[in-house]
Amino acid sequence: MASLQVNGDSRRPAGAARNPSAPPVMTMNGHFASTGEDQDFEHGVQIIDQDKNFNGNLPQYLQAERITKAGFNYHLISVFGSQSTGKSTLLNYLFGTEFGVMTESERRQTTKGIWMSKNKKEHLNERQERSMAENILVMDVEGTDGRERGEDQDFERKSALFALATSEVLIVNIWEHQVGLYQGANMGLLKTVFEVDLQLFLKNAKNVTKSLLFFVIRDHLGTTPLANLKQTLMQDLERIWSSLSKPQGLEKSKIGDYFDFTFVALPHKILQPQKFEEEVAKLGTRFREGYVDLKRAGLVEDPNDPVLLPQYHRRIPADGFPHYAEGIWEQIDSNKDLDLPTQQELLAQFRCDEISKEVLVPFDGVVAPLEERQNNAVSAGKPTVLPDLGKTIGNARQTALKSFEEEASRYHKGVFKRKQTELENKIDGRLKTLFQGQLSAAHKSGIHDFSDAVAAAVKAGQKKGGNYDFYKIVQTEKSKAIKRFESEAQASLVTGTPWSDFGSQLNLYRKELDEVSGRLRKEEMRRLATRSERWVRSRLGESVGLEFNKLGSGRGGDGAPAEGEKPAEKDLWDRIWALFTDTVSHAESRFTERARSFDASPDEVEVGLWRLRRKSWAALRDKIDEEMMEGNLLLKLRENFEDKFRYDEEGVPRIWRPTDDIEGLYTKARESTLELIPLLSRFKLSGTSAPPPLDAWIGTPPESVTPADEEDLHPIGGVDEDEGRSLEEEMTVLSDGKRQDLATRFKKTADGVYVEAKRSAIGGVTQVPLYFYGLLLALGWNEIVAVLRNPVYFIFLILLGAGAYVTYTLNLWGPMLRMTNAASSQGLEIFREKLREFLESSETGRQAIGLAAEGGSVRMDTLHSNGTTKAKASSKDDEVDEI
Repeated sequence: MASLQVNGDSRRPAGAARNPSAPPVMTMNGHFASTGEDQDFEHGVQIIDQDKNFNGNLPQYLQAERITKAGFNYHLISVFGSQSTGKSTLLNYLFGTEFGVMTESERRQTTKGIWMSKNKKEHLNERQERSMAENILVMDVEGTDGRERGEDQDFERKSALFALATSEVLIVNIWEHQVGLYQGANMGLLKTVFEVDLQLFLKNAKNVTKSLLFFVIRDHLGTTPLANLKQTLMQDLERIWSSLSKPQGLEKSKIGDYFDFTFVALPHKILQPQKFEEEVAKLGTRFREGYVDLKRAGLVEDPNDPVLLPQYHRRIPADGFPHYAEGIWEQIDSNKDLDLPTQQELLAQFRCDEISKEVLVPFDGVVAPLEERQNNAVSAGKPTVLPDLGKTIGNARQTALKSFEEEASRYHKGVFKRKQTELENKIDGRLKTLFQGQLSAAHKSGIHDFSDAVAAAVKAGQKKGGNYDFYKIVQTEKSKAIKRFESEAQASLVTGTPWSDFGSQLNLYRKELDEVSGRLRKEEMRRLATRSERWVRSRLGESVGLEFNKLGSGRGGDGAPAEGEKPAEKDLWDRIWALFTDTVSHAESRFTERARSFDASPDEVEVGLWRLRRKSWAALRDKIDEEMMEGNLLLKLRENFEDKFRYDEEGVPRIWRPTDDIEGLYTKARESTLELIPLLSRFKLSGTSAPPPLDAWIGTPPESVTPADEEDLHPIGGVDEDEGRSLEEEMTVLSDGKRQDLATRFKKTADGVYVEAKRSAIGGVTQVPLYFYGLLLALGWNEIVAVLRNPVYFIFLILLGAGAYVTYTLNLWGPMLRMTNAASSQGLEIFREKLREFLESSETGRQAIGLAAEGGSVRMDTLHSNGTTKAKASSKDDEVDEI
């Protein structure tokens, strides 16, 4: 070659045209030669430069070469050896790469750092089939023992370790004459590699990934057979291995436990160029995928056996290799203990995290709106059941996990399984929250709908007349609610998840439905009790008021029956108590019968009856207090007094005469009425003269009664011990002070009635002198004799006497006299009116009374009784005043 081109210059060297087997371009591998801003990857990529910097453009190169999506379908081969031994030339001939090579005229370093390029040759067999594996990546490692670095062996050791940690096959390029030498054959470097390699597998000795050391002996002239060269090299390698200081537990380990060896020889490139190319082409066909035939294992090696075996593959997916390689180099460069399995795990962790984020993007697109919708509904206080939730989130979950498995299963199995579990837990955590929120919404909405449905059915039954079966309504709506919940929960299940079960939620739902049913039944019982109390209050309002109206004797008051036995005043409280207990007993029977249709428990019925009795007594007391109001009671006492004073025993009104014993009747009626005041002041039975057994009738509170059942009840004396009132105090209607005040006011009212009676008796008597009767007899004797002798007059006299007797007997004289006086007064008034009209309208009339000369109109209302006008009378009066 005539010249040396540096940093990716694409001009063809002169020597390349004369060698058709040589690569088309020969360039020097410089510092990041093909990774500039334009990212020209024509000659490969420098992944590590001579300053030990890792190139971040490696992912772009793999993307450009379409290897990123290859998964495990790629292979990595490295070459190292002494500087200027033709490593780059060998790779260019084997794989068609374009690594820079050294010129013949100037021996100096060409490859700096570590370069990588994809295989660009397709070796074909006799049947024109591909004989090389796809996606072979070749790394050209900077040569060792170069004068440029001198005694600084740090980079060559690190680069050798990097190649060993990442490559399946490590090609060791040596010259034939270097076999048997320590430095020339890179035995010192191999010793360092072996020592570090022991540390690589110290932490995970059970999972050893072997590497293939592929020794290529260059310029083999055939004088020394390849078998002898192989034997010499293996002896040197075993001697180096035995001299190593091995870690604890690996003292008896052999070099074959960690490395496999293959030895090939190539003819001299300058002296035998054609044979060299033929052997290189033949050697290239060995870089194909194969497997270990157990039947031939341990036998003589076949020179045509493939070298890319599964046990050498690092199992790093292609898309994760850049990150893996960068992590390996960082640990090598920082002199940290290199742990290859850990690096694989770190890579797997990194890639699995990235894949996890990627698969969660479409998952979030499906689940996030559902979560937001559910949260908004909860915040608004209106939980909403999302339709087809199970199908939607189940598909999203399956898609995410399947995508993750497809992309991440190629990485470290342990990390993949752990990350898969983490992703599954993360997804299931969100879906479980969504699922539980769905069940919660179905639970709350179901309870709400159940309550509304029962209330609507009860209201409809009440409109139809109140004959509805509450228990049947509750059972029907409960069955519907459970079926609806099961249907909604079943539609929310996610197949294959351990949390996707609603058995416990269904049990809680059933339990709350029972609680709500019990609460609704209690509310219905309360409404029933309220209706019963209202009915009792209405009945007591009518009947008790009627009993108080029966107070009195004679007519027995306004409420006394027209015929039959009159009620006794002293039995008032007995009648009220009997009426009260009968009314409440009837209400209890209706309450018990209706409560049975609610499927109410005996305890609930007992509590309801106990409350009904207490409420009924409160209604009775309210009615009694209403009747015993001062105005009402004073009116009843006056009515009672008047019934006894104004009417006789037969209920006939009395006509007072001066001869009647008004004082005696007044005193008797007043004292009889005053006896009612102490009778009305206390509720007690006439038979025992004691209060009714209210405490026994109400009974003790049931054991199942709750504070809520007692909060609206008024305390009752003699029944509630903590009230501090006795039964006697509970039965007191009028206090002593009120009784005295009532008696005083009643006496004043009675005195007024008495005075009125006395006045009517005195005003109805006419005083006639006794001598008038003797004079009347003397003057009318002849007429009396004439009447007695004349039969017609006599009969008329008898009839007149009979009529007078009947009139007297019926006490009709007063009405007749009043009628006569009224008729005579009315007749006189009519006569006067007619006379006035005549005198006003008649000329003769006016002249007759001497009024024609006045020359004016004269009306009767302007005349005095003496016939003079009012005007004249006034003038006369004025004259008298002047005199």
